[in-house]
Formats: sequence, C-alpha cells, structure tokens
Amino acid sequence: MSAREDVLSRIRAALGTGSSGPAGPADSVRRDYRTRADRPAGELLSLLAERLSDYGALTAIVPPDGLAAAVAGALATRGARRVVVPPGLELDGPDQSEWVVDDGLTAAALDQFDAVITTAAAAIAETGTIILDGSPGQGRRALSLIPDYHLCILRAGQVVGLVPEVLLRLDPGRPLTWISGPSATSDIELDRVQGVHGPRTLEVIVVSPALVA
Repeated sequence: MSAREDVLSRIRAALGTGSSGPAGPADSVRRDYRTRADRPAGELLSLLAERLSDYGALTAIVPPDGLAAAVAGALATRGARRVVVPPGLELDGPDQSEWVVDDGLTAAALDQFDAVITTAAAAIAETGTIILDGSPGQGRRALSLIPDYHLCILRAGQVVGLVPEVLLRLDPGRPLTWISGPSATSDIELDRVQGVHGPRTLEVIVVSPALVA
C-alpha cells in the first residue's frame, strides 16, 4: 500500500466511509450551530462597523440623501481624484470628471488609479465581512484587489448577522469575493503589513434610511 492509499484509508475509517462513498446518512452530520443572529437592524449595523474597525477599515452610516456627500468627502480625504468604477455603478452627485468605467483595463492600468468604488452583494456583521459577486456595480475581482483604496457602498438591508444567513442570499455559481478589512499579512516576526495582496485602505459607506451613526 502506498503512503497516499494509507492516508486515504485512515481518513475513510475516521469518517466511516467506504471506497465508494459515505456509509451512513448525510443527516448524521451535526447541524446544531446558530443559523440566525436574531439581532435588531441597528445592532447589526453597529456590530458590522465595530468589526470593520477592528480590521482597520473605516465605516460611515448615512441616510440615502447623504450618500453623494459621503462619497465626495471620503474621496477628498484620501486625495483620490482618478477613480475607476465598475459597469453598472449608478451614483449621482460627486464630481465624476476623472472617473473611468472599467472595460477590461490591464492590471498596470488599474494600479494607476487613486481609488475604486463598488457596491456589494451582502455583508456579515459578526465577521465584519463584505461580499462582492461580480454583479453590475461590483465588477470583476481585479477591481477590488488592485487599486490601493477601495470605497464600498453597502445598503443596510444587505447586512445579515451570521455566515449561514448570507449563504442563503448568495449564488455559489458567481465569482464571490469575501473581504474582511484591508489586505493584510504578517511575517515570521508577526509584523503586520497592509496592502500586499490588495487595497491598503478599505472604507465602507452603509446607506440606511432609518439609522444614522
């Protein structure tokens, strides 16, 4: 028996499976984990902002009529003028004279922009995670990974409490990008470095018709 066969046989024995598949019913898997957070909407938004802050991301909660000003203010604070946006992003108000719609720009071209603005498909409050699925307004994965500053616009109704809740909303056939704070890594000395594998700065603007913080 080869080493590979030995390892596989031990795994099958531990799982109670044969060479052709599971020996027992699928419902023998324990599923007594939490599937809903059961938190009020206001608590979900506050928790999301707290978790994002823990990761080093910035968060603002604004009313619908304050979105344009919030976006303009965020870009001005970062000195971001050249902005790339995905097809389908609809945003009125801010000066868009130096905005460019992505039409398959190269990685080198994307790296020359000050910022990218996208929407999102959903967010998980307890993990501080924003999820993009490539829909209009979100664009291809490279958009959220190459520019150094990512400004993400999220709707309050897209925020859920737990991972099982968000899975019910997502299409697994789409290119899902899960973002928990700015890109970060650390070396063997545990020195944290941001911006190595993606944006150095993540800022999230949550649009809520009832709750403002």
